[in-house]
Amino acid sequence: MSKLYLIIARDKPGAAAVRTEKLGAHLAHVEAVIDRFAVAGPLRDEAGGFIGSMLVVKAGSAAEARALLESDPYFAAGIWEDVEVHAFGAVAGDWVGGKTW
Repeated sequence: MSKLYLIIARDKPGAAAVRTEKLGAHLAHVEAVIDRFAVAGPLRDEAGGFIGSMLVVKAGSAAEARALLESDPYFAAGIWEDVEVHAFGAVAGDWVGGKTW
């Protein structure tokens, strides 16, 4: 049974050039596993620069969610200095149709 996991991956300083270089491979990976994502996208600073990535993934465990992230070309390129994986419960908001209680 799949659960949801929130992944926050913060970029290393100076990772923007590698992000650009690996973008095509990253997007191909996303397309190959898109059914595993509830939502995903880049984190940006106020000026619009990339500072990391946020994903909500469908997985059976935190280890499986992390393995999905580790299969991304961005991970292999070493752009993230810090990765957090947390069990996540989507319970309120537009994306869940209001509230779940």
